[in-house]
Amino acid sequence: MRRTSMVAGLVVAGTCVAGPALAVDASEVSRKLSFSEEDATAGLDVGAGLGGFTGDLGDETGVGGLFNITANAQPWKYIGVEVGYEGQNIPIDDARVLGGNNIFRNNGTFMGQLGPIVDHKWHPFVGLGVGLSYLHVSSGAEDVYNNDWQTEVPLAAGIEYRLGHLSAGVRATYRIVGGEGLFEVPGTTDDAKGSLFNGNVTVGGRF
Repeated sequence: MRRTSMVAGLVVAGTCVAGPALAVDASEVSRKLSFSEEDATAGLDVGAGLGGFTGDLGDETGVGGLFNITANAQPWKYIGVEVGYEGQNIPIDDARVLGGNNIFRNNGTFMGQLGPIVDHKWHPFVGLGVGLSYLHVSSGAEDVYNNDWQTEVPLAAGIEYRLGHLSAGVRATYRIVGGEGLFEVPGTTDDAKGSLFNGNVTVGGRF
């Protein structure tokens, strides 16, 4: 009985000590996550990176460089939107095609973002959107590869740091693609399937 009373007393004492500390921590977290007028910004980013196809599409192609330009806005506390263009040059690594040929990808994407503005500087986020790409193959690959329209569902994750009106960030984007008619799997008449994975860094301004 005495031991139970001692334990109960320690729990009560610990709660009394920890209570104010938890209140301070909660207050600090709330302050860092508070949304102000300065967070409700619009901006423009430019980026560069690398990436390529996965699955059957990736078996016959390589990793290619990309660049993008994106207009974005954060009109709500945890929700932002962006619309952008991305261009990418993906090398073809296929025994049926002479070396030096490429797939030129031109993409437009609209994406919604979800994530807080922490301490008015850090912006971790995840994103979901829709996109459409036109894939244009170089002339040396036209006997095996086709120009193709490709629908995309991009899933993104990244983090951005804001310093005044400037910003810099990194992100990774996995794109579920559909409507592939780019080329057939070697030795079959099946259209090659796969997805697209890209990573890039961005710099930009906020207004």
